[in-house]
Amino acid sequence: MKKIGFIGLGTMGAPMAANLLKQGYQVTVFNRTAEKAEPLVQQGAVLAATPKETALAADTVITMVSDDASIAAVYEGDDGVLQGLRPGSTVIDCSTISPALVRQLASEITRLGGQFLDAPVTGSSPAAHAGTLVFMIGGSAEALAEQRDIFETMGQKILHMGPNGSGAVAKLAHNTIVGINNLALAEGFAIAAKSGLPADLFLELVQNGSAGSKQAELKGRKIIEHDFTNQFSLSLMLKDLKLASSMTDGASIPAPMLNMAKSLFQAGQTEGYGDEDLSSVVKLYEAWIGQKIGGSKLEPKQ
Repeated sequence: MKKIGFIGLGTMGAPMAANLLKQGYQVTVFNRTAEKAEPLVQQGAVLAATPKETALAADTVITMVSDDASIAAVYEGDDGVLQGLRPGSTVIDCSTISPALVRQLASEITRLGGQFLDAPVTGSSPAAHAGTLVFMIGGSAEALAEQRDIFETMGQKILHMGPNGSGAVAKLAHNTIVGINNLALAEGFAIAAKSGLPADLFLELVQNGSAGSKQAELKGRKIIEHDFTNQFSLSLMLKDLKLASSMTDGASIPAPMLNMAKSLFQAGQTEGYGDEDLSSVVKLYEAWIGQKIGGSKLEPKQ
């Protein structure tokens, strides 16, 4: 069975690595905050001291970190993945990063005799725990075929989008829709709440009507109950929208809804909601209408 190195044990990475351990893979893990690796070590993972050490121990290296800067910290330098990568190894990056950086990584890893797949995911934290993520993958069909068993352990749907970079583009286009849909849900809730409609009944209407969406399914109850425990943070959504905006600017693609969504999530970040679930952006609308979606008046700010 393949030896796997897993780097990045946050909200998504830790349950993904746990599912690999449950399936019987030998997994070496690294996280910049080593304490986050302890639950996985208790489940049988081996803790590495550096990304380089992780790569040296693995046939397949998986990275799941937050942004382009984190990728640079993990891959580059004397202790980086690229220094430990063995010829014939495969690197799978599940982060959401810029397509340009994906293609750069692919080129460097190919030069070192390895294979690279950009494989961002959708499904949020619950799907990571359940092993039902959806992967959108860029890279060669041959490399994907060799790693299919790993993807099937962590996810339920594997979509080969095209050559390297295609997975990253697909994720940014997808999360553009997620961000816009989340704001549409918040805006609809605000109209209904300000007009005196019961939030529960309005959500039932949305879920059974033409306005139904995955965001209504996943975030509707969270909004009504003001439960903004993090499944996918507002700050990460903002990061993805900024990447998508940069990509559309570079390709001269008009994207007015994307840019409006980016501005509103930026406002949420400024208000201090960045570490909360992305659905917390509804609090902007609640401030504008002067009440919570559930109907109670907002307490005045101190």
